[in-house]
Amino acid sequence: MILVTRLNGSVFAVNPDLIQRVDSTPDTVITLVDGAKFVVTEPLAEIVERVMAFRARVVATAHALEETGTADVLELPTHPTTNPTTSATDGELPAPTPLHRRRP
Repeated sequence: MILVTRLNGSVFAVNPDLIQRVDSTPDTVITLVDGAKFVVTEPLAEIVERVMAFRARVVATAHALEETGTADVLELPTHPTTNPTTSATDGELPAPTPLHRRRP
C-alpha cells in the first residue's frame, strides 16, 4: 500500500496494484481499475516514485525469502504529515536488490 493525502489533508492508503492511471489536470487524480477516482495533493511524479518503491520492497522481500527461507517485511516509510517529528533518515528504503534471471 502507498500513503497519499486528500485535498482536505486526510491521509489514506491505496493498493498500487489497483491503480489504472494517474492524471495531473492540474490536481493529481488517481483512477482505480474499478473506476473510483481520488484527488490527492501529491504530484504525479511522487505517486510514481511511491509505486516504484512499493514494488521494489515486494521484490526485495521475495528475493530475501528465496535466498534465506525467511523474510522480514520491509517497513513502509512514514508519511510526511503523519509523524512530523521524525528525522530525515527515518523511513529510508534499503538499497535495491539486483535482479537475476531465474534458472530453468
